Amino acid sequence: MYVSTTQTRVRYAETDQMGIVYYGNYAQYFEIGRVESMRQLGYSYKEMEAEGVILPVVEIHIKYLRPAVYDDLLTIKTTLQEMPHDHRITFLQEVFNQAGKLLTSGHVTLYFLDNVTRKRTIMPKELKDKLAPFFAEA
Repeated sequence: MYVSTTQTRVRYAETDQMGIVYYGNYAQYFEIGRVESMRQLGYSYKEMEAEGVILPVVEIHIKYLRPAVYDDLLTIKTTLQEMPHDHRITFLQEVFNQAGKLLTSGHVTLYFLDNVTRKRTIMPKELKDKLAPFFAEA
């Protein structure tokens, strides 16, 4: 299992008139978590795209438990529970406030696609090699 965390602060523009984070912004927080989890592995979305593979979101599920508010320091936890074996990758994601309270949880499924043909493909070898140690059988 691969787990990473990253932090971001709620900006004023992300809140509604009540100072609460607008619900649509959680998809962006999830994206921050996914992008940074790959970067922490030593591989980036940019590298993957340069290799001709894109990663569109095909499904997202978000459960809202508590609100985030302006200036909260959020911790985004991103978990990959299993090594992808085909064209799909699913991330479990959680957002916590600075007090450690769980605000939002969900999962996001993305497909590996060839950038030219837009057909499904497999995970790039470099990403697979970076993830492999986290899924090695003991």
